[in-house]
Amino acid sequence: MIAREAAKELQILAKNFKSVALIGPRQSGKTTLCKAQFPDKKYISLENPDIRLFAKQDPRGFLDQFPEGGILDEIQHIPELFSYLQQILDESETEGKFILTGSNNFLLQESITQSLAGRIGYLQLLPLTINEKKEAKLFNSEIDQNLLTGFFPSIADKKLDPARWYSNYIKTYVERDVRQIKNIVSLTSFTKFLQLCAGRVGQLLNANSLA
Repeated sequence: MIAREAAKELQILAKNFKSVALIGPRQSGKTTLCKAQFPDKKYISLENPDIRLFAKQDPRGFLDQFPEGGILDEIQHIPELFSYLQQILDESETEGKFILTGSNNFLLQESITQSLAGRIGYLQLLPLTINEKKEAKLFNSEIDQNLLTGFFPSIADKKLDPARWYSNYIKTYVERDVRQIKNIVSLTSFTKFLQLCAGRVGQLLNANSLA
């Protein structure tokens, strides 16, 4: 596992809040980091359709599986859980009881603001930093090569083909995350918008050229 700079802050938050939300893009290493930092906590992923259905139909019964707390991965899929979590956290004296992760910042932050404000620590995990890649001996001395491969852990650690990986990543992002955002009407238009933005990286923003 690649050592992450966010690990220390994650532990600090878990000692000061009853719950911690680890937010970041897909494949930034959230699940790996949580499992490594809290190996004794029960883990469950809400990406699984069967688990998601159970949590949606019976939120209380679902959370009863975690009397000692746990890691709830991709919790933004089931916003119904947050009201029940609020009650559990209010009745608990345990710090760091639940570790929540989410890839859709918009949906997750909305739910946190409504139900868990003051009860939860908030930490963002982005892909690898330059220092993290250097420490793991994955940083290429050629700047162009680093720009090509990017800083997602999977590409760096497993030496994956970046062109193929990013193509599939964008497809997943658009079809699974963007679709959940209420004011995104056309996925085709949004995909074109991403392409236009990508072609203007490093330039001054000209909104008219994106219209």
